Amino acid sequence: MGILTLDKVSQSYGTGAHASHVLNDINLDVQEGEFLVLLGFSGTGKTTLINLMAGLETPAKGKVTFKGAPITEPAPERGVIFQNYSLMPWLTVNGNVRLAVDTVFPGLSKAEKAEKVAHYIKMVGLSHAATRRPAELSGGMRQRVNVARALAMNPEMLLLDEPLSALDALTRANLADEIEGIWQADRKTCVLITNDVDEAIILADRIIALNPDGTLGTEFKVTIPRPRDRTRMNTNETFKRLRADVTKYLMEVGIEAKVEGTRHLPNVTPIHGVPAAVKEAQHGLIENRFLDFSQLHKVYPTSQGPLTVVENFDLKIDRGEFISLIGHSGCGKSTVLTMAAGLNPISKGAIKLDGRHVEGADPERAVVFQSPNLFPWLSARENCAIGVNKVYPKASQAERQDVVEYYLERVGLSDAMDKPASDMSNGMQQRVGIARAFALSPKLLLLDEPFGMLDSLTRWELQEVLMEVWSRTKVTAICVTHDVDEAILLADRVVMMTNGPKATIGKITHVSLPRPRTRKALLEHPDYYAYRQEVLDFLEDYEHGATPKPKLAAPKAVAAE
Repeated sequence: MGILTLDKVSQSYGTGAHASHVLNDINLDVQEGEFLVLLGFSGTGKTTLINLMAGLETPAKGKVTFKGAPITEPAPERGVIFQNYSLMPWLTVNGNVRLAVDTVFPGLSKAEKAEKVAHYIKMVGLSHAATRRPAELSGGMRQRVNVARALAMNPEMLLLDEPLSALDALTRANLADEIEGIWQADRKTCVLITNDVDEAIILADRIIALNPDGTLGTEFKVTIPRPRDRTRMNTNETFKRLRADVTKYLMEVGIEAKVEGTRHLPNVTPIHGVPAAVKEAQHGLIENRFLDFSQLHKVYPTSQGPLTVVENFDLKIDRGEFISLIGHSGCGKSTVLTMAAGLNPISKGAIKLDGRHVEGADPERAVVFQSPNLFPWLSARENCAIGVNKVYPKASQAERQDVVEYYLERVGLSDAMDKPASDMSNGMQQRVGIARAFALSPKLLLLDEPFGMLDSLTRWELQEVLMEVWSRTKVTAICVTHDVDEAILLADRVVMMTNGPKATIGKITHVSLPRPRTRKALLEHPDYYAYRQEVLDFLEDYEHGATPKPKLAAPKAVAAE
């Protein structure tokens, strides 16, 4: 028997016909000293599972025990770290950690308490910020305070409920490494819930998938020796096999279950074909250097003088090409995108689309943002129709309706066209945003981290939707992302930007993987991890604000691409 056991545990909310069954017949032994990762996505009951382990909930059926005794309430031997920071905003870092020490060790002297507080703050690398309040800390620093506070209670077990999901990719990776280091030092039993496959493999001794029906799925043992370096993992054959196996399993039980249950991703062929108005809008476009960024600069005035955010961004894109733009936070990716959209004035240089200068916003350049920005009181159909009615003034009402319905069908919303946006999930709203952009029949599609707010499974699903619709239209596209796998999956070329200020193009990788692409197929392609390594190496060079010399010596070399 393990240190913590769930025996035939089920959990439901509500009664009778209105009952919602979240967990079903869970049997689980957590072994002392192990790092267990439960890998699940929205709606699979993973937070409920952590709450049962923490004693924040009691099961409807079965029992949860810690060292053989029933868990009936929270206790300091089980420290919990949640996704949100839950810090006292009026207290400093010292004060927030001191709360935990005062609660668990009331008998210690003032000096002993101060020493213990300082020890755990140092452990998470926040000694320099000990007197700051939460409002003065970044998201990553606040989560470090959360970790320090949990550790200060000296728990026998750490329960981590997606503690890194609200952080940017670099901060998330660094904090995951710190959590592993703390676990290695004390060998406390850890249970982590996440939806990130790479994070699970880096940290876990065992990975157990949670199925959409609330049951435990397949168990994957992680035998890769520790410490596990993220960059080296990319060339580790065991890592590659395990990553492919876990991803395949999750896509089969997650995406396929979703499709069969709700028709979110149906395999339908519109009876009306490609709308005539769309075909007409695609005539007469130039092919080569269709989109031309020429010596682009963006300069903002500041009290200390002009600040150059982007300089000498020089890139030529052919018609129908898909570009991924990647780099660390603050490198100017979104700035370049908003200038291409005409939403941000150009300080110096030029952008030409189809032979004409970009000046101001125009429906010929459609943008999909991280947040879909729908009118909540309008239906999916009505949100799409607003732009379509303007873009096709000479088309008949029937033709405009064809355009709207065609793209809503393509993104899997054939059964939800008349559903108000306010009643839709984030994933469904982003589908409408994608359909709305394609329905404009734009010359250029601009995507600014369009899946950044979604859980991994929904993100994978919508990436496949995007690729499927793009393959039919071959619209010229640029996607800003921080996700290496997403960048390679979507792109013909991955354009990597140096750190800002004065950010520019540092490297371009041509992705010659076959289309149409699927995530499962790419993970099994012999060249996939070589492309991934190129991008990872570049990003590693620029981690923590480093400014190595760009790998392309001069902008002219980029322009020759």
